[in-house]
Amino acid sequence: MNTTQNESAQKKTLDLSKIEQVLEKYKNARGALIPVLQAVQGHYGYLPEPVVDLIAERLRISAHEIVGTATFYAQFHLKPRGQHIVKVCCGTACHVKGAKKVLQKISETLEVSTGMTTKDNAFTLEEVACLGACSLAPVMMVDEDLHGKLAPDTVGTVIKEIKGAGTSS
Repeated sequence: MNTTQNESAQKKTLDLSKIEQVLEKYKNARGALIPVLQAVQGHYGYLPEPVVDLIAERLRISAHEIVGTATFYAQFHLKPRGQHIVKVCCGTACHVKGAKKVLQKISETLEVSTGMTTKDNAFTLEEVACLGACSLAPVMMVDEDLHGKLAPDTVGTVIKEIKGAGTSS
């Protein structure tokens, strides 16, 4: 499937009705890009390319400007993300207490590189500068749950618990 066919197939599978409502709400509002992107990401979990193209057309700005804005702000994502977001702090306190080894072990356990999503779309692994829990260093956050005082030999257990919890729902 070439790129044009792939984009066409993706457009067919995307429900644009909610996005149409958002675009209608902001059609004449100056500076509406950020709230529009937030609404789109809230609906899809990321900013799909066909939707970026639609936003560009409706807000009369270039898709390049939208992508530039989206890549500037850490809150926006241009690729699908996992069901669970794993953020490993590598700030000073966590770094000193072995965060890189913890990150490496999580990467091995999930079989995914930092910044990537597992093949089953269950986890996205991210390295962050600070989670604000220095007294618990090294720390990671899985979705909204903070896990502290980690060691490479304990993170596998945390991941297994999360995987186990996901199968019982």
